[in-house]
Amino acid sequence: MGGVSAVDRAERVPKQDRSRATRQRLLEAAVACLAEHGWAGSTVSVVAERAGVSRGAAQHHFPTREDLFTAAVEYVAEERSTALRALFPDGATGDRRAVVAALVDLYTGPLFRAALHLWVAGSNEDQLRPRVTELESRVGRETHRIAVDLLCADETVPGVRETVQGLLDMARGLGLANLLTDDAPRRERVVAQWAGVLEEALG
Repeated sequence: MGGVSAVDRAERVPKQDRSRATRQRLLEAAVACLAEHGWAGSTVSVVAERAGVSRGAAQHHFPTREDLFTAAVEYVAEERSTALRALFPDGATGDRRAVVAALVDLYTGPLFRAALHLWVAGSNEDQLRPRVTELESRVGRETHRIAVDLLCADETVPGVRETVQGLLDMARGLGLANLLTDDAPRRERVVAQWAGVLEEALG
């Protein structure tokens, strides 16, 4: 009988682990490069060097530059969604100000900066645009679902869905402002104001 021997299995598992680790290093390096250098300065070679792997290894995992960067931003977006849920492990919370602050934080870190560079590139690169559009739509839906859950928002009530989306649009705007200056005090005042708005709107 031709089966897989114990030796073969023992050799294969570490190889799979190494492959996963290499892929993760490439994704993290791609996001860091995109955040620091923008699309023009973020080539596969630059990312591979930062990740400590060969260009050939990078292309084995991600055949094209577009594959690499859309996968990278999606990967970190998923990580941030997981982290956001982990801040409130029991789900819905009565502290809406804490939820608003956590959502705003999603848009003021390196992920948002990297995503913004990807959006700008997508607006100019026909090959990249549909991938970025689809990715942004998926990430946006997931963030909206998380926000609804954490805020205990009942979207069957007229206007509630729009209020939650307005919160996310506001958070994105604060993220854009943060690209130029760190205006933390103003951001805290806006967070406090929005927490009050939500208390009134959501009940």
